[in-house]
Amino acid sequence: MAADETKGEPALGSRAPEFIKARRMLHLSWQVGVFVVGLAVVVAGVIMLPLPGPGWLVIFAGMAIWATEFVWAQLVLRWTKRKVTEATQRALDPKVRRRNIILTTIGLVIVGVLAGIYLYRFGFAMPWKIKE
Repeated sequence: MAADETKGEPALGSRAPEFIKARRMLHLSWQVGVFVVGLAVVVAGVIMLPLPGPGWLVIFAGMAIWATEFVWAQLVLRWTKRKVTEATQRALDPKVRRRNIILTTIGLVIVGVLAGIYLYRFGFAMPWKIKE
């Protein structure tokens, strides 16, 4: 665990206050409470995925709540943070940025051409008012 701290990451394990860790039943109650609160937040995030709302952000917030007490959640968050950092570095690569700009431009040109064809064929009429 000391190796984790040398890399700038805190040690794994419970972050409950010492007086709670010292009493087994109180610590178990603390863990159950953290789990229930984290579960409620994660479930709310999952519900927000198809509905309006910041679903993934809320799910990661629930994982962060779990990570205050559970090693498995700490490991998942570390893995996720590492992958997001790697993806960010790849996205900032000049070759990848150039490719993304080219693909976005091509996509916008295609959408513009399709919109032009639609306007040429139907004029500026809403789709539900078109009579054939």
